[in-house]
Amino acid sequence: MPTVFSLFGLRVVIYPNDHRPAHVHVMGKGCEAVFNLHCPGGPPELRENYGFGAKDLGRIVDGLTTHLAALCSEWRSIHGLPY
Repeated sequence: MPTVFSLFGLRVVIYPNDHRPAHVHVMGKGCEAVFNLHCPGGPPELRENYGFGAKDLGRIVDGLTTHLAALCSEWRSIHGLPY
């Protein structure tokens, strides 16, 4: 599973055999959350959460928003268009 980058010590992952819409899995601290990216303009939106608290989720969304262009580009390079 390719980690595309780390965010606050968490792994941001795009699975190569995953489905649309464009999304990332964020893992760490014994938790996982899935965010739809809404490429290319965002904003990232929480789809599933397994254990992260509200404060962590807010920080994750902010980090994903900051890196949205790179995440959408990585999704496109792995999966092709459309998002």
